[in-house]
Amino acid sequence: LIDQRKLIDQHYYAIASKATILSPADIPVPADKFQEFFGEDWSTVLQENRAANALQACDRWNCDAAQLETIWRAAEESNAIVKFGGGFYCGKLTNHGGETLYVFNAFFMSMRAKFVGKDASIYAYQVEWDPAQLSWADFR
Repeated sequence: LIDQRKLIDQHYYAIASKATILSPADIPVPADKFQEFFGEDWSTVLQENRAANALQACDRWNCDAAQLETIWRAAEESNAIVKFGGGFYCGKLTNHGGETLYVFNAFFMSMRAKFVGKDASIYAYQVEWDPAQLSWADFR
């Protein structure tokens, strides 16, 4: 249910939108920064189907979250990841078969996996208080 309703994706929307919800063509990639960092034209990468969100990369490469995380960390060590903004990363990742893709927020899949596994659960609490006695900022 957590996975089906994408509850974690909704909670972490800023990160998840680029990792699991939006397709690369719908992600607002700053083409100039992409070109500057990777030395490639973003529109060409899109036309050649060489970009994927993290979920698409897992499907395309038939890998799980942990495997994608390993590939992402290797790209970090190679300085092949750029930060476009808060919670907005792109990495030039190469899988074990040698295929290279530009993948968005691939780290999110491991984070997400902790919540969508077979025995995973989410606990929610509803609380009320008098804001004159305790502000939201102090509550947090």
